[in-house]
Amino acid sequence: MSGIFHADEESYDEFMGRYSVRLAPLFVDFAGVADGQRVLDVGAGTGALTRELVTRGATVVALEPSPEFTRALRARFPQMEVHEAAAEELPFADDSFDVALAQLVVAFMADAAAAMRELGRVAHRVAICMWGVEEMQMLAAIGRTARVIGSGSAEQGARRYRTPHELRELLTAAGLRNVEICELDVTAPYVDFEEFWRALSLQVGPAGAWLHGLDDKRRALAHDELHRQLGNPTGSFELHGRAYGARATRGS
Repeated sequence: MSGIFHADEESYDEFMGRYSVRLAPLFVDFAGVADGQRVLDVGAGTGALTRELVTRGATVVALEPSPEFTRALRARFPQMEVHEAAAEELPFADDSFDVALAQLVVAFMADAAAAMRELGRVAHRVAICMWGVEEMQMLAAIGRTARVIGSGSAEQGARRYRTPHELRELLTAAGLRNVEICELDVTAPYVDFEEFWRALSLQVGPAGAWLHGLDDKRRALAHDELHRQLGNPTGSFELHGRAYGARATRGS
């Protein structure tokens, strides 16, 4: 994977974790994971999906390329098998898993096509999901803000595999069959806009890197414009996110 997330686990949890923990049960339902199945969690991050899989009674193996997140996974799940490795070259034998899942990571893989071939090699069923570009209110508002203040893109090329068509093609090109698509909708709360701004300021992912790269003047402009883009909230508010999911099988 590309290693785009250079952040500690607490920062990631504060910025994106509030969404991914709500997404995880919906994604697991769609993937059809059953009690007792052996499951590979690819790009496990800080463990939002991992925890949901464990709760469902799956035997989970976590794979994560980031050393920071790998350490967090091992601390949070000390009895679990955790590998610091990329999805493009999996350290597992053929047919090692019933299901392989990749939540919110395929857009950041160095070679997603190769990774999908690897997932299909080691698992009978593969499921992936990514936020839509405009359907994720937080990221869409940040993107609009970047354009309004003339500070370039806040996405840094991470727009791939954000549509049902792209996800379907990705799995099909890897030789997987019986592709099914779904929409996964979540809502995340914020105490106020300043909580939102603090989370963005933690420098997680492309959006955090964009904000970190602004000078003081443009950062102040970004603060005010982003507040406007979110509807000028004066107290608590919620943001909606839609992820598109795709699942497929290796055989007929």
